[in-house]
Order: sequence, then C-alpha cells, then structure tokens
Amino acid sequence: MSKASELREQNDEQLGFSLKETQKEFFQLQFKAVTEKLDAPSRKKDFRREIARIKTIQNERKAAAEATKS
Repeated sequence: MSKASELREQNDEQLGFSLKETQKEFFQLQFKAVTEKLDAPSRKKDFRREIARIKTIQNERKAAAEATKS
C-alpha cells in the first residue's frame, strides 16, 4: 500500500494506472473472499482505503485545475 505522499509524486497517468490496478486487485480479493477463506480479511479494508486515497488525490488535482482556469 502506498502512502499519500508517494501517490502525490505520481503524474496523472501513473495515478490512473495505480487506481485501475488497485481496483482489479480488490475485485480479485473480494472474489476470493466469497469462494474461500481469506488469510487476512483486513486487506479488504486496506484496498478500499487505497482506492479512496487515489480518488481523493485525483479530485484535489481536478479542483486545483478548475481553480486555475477561473
């Protein structure tokens, strides 16, 4: 899991790729949770937080870009 400071260093394209990969891994973990017992069920929470972190940074950048246009 990446820290917010590490995610902020990434450009928009890298951040989008990180989001897709994290969502894909989260989906696989959810599927695994349904079909078999997980070794660490708390990982689901970690993935949700990681996705939220990435989306928050993307929204911050979007808001900053719109503010500079005005």
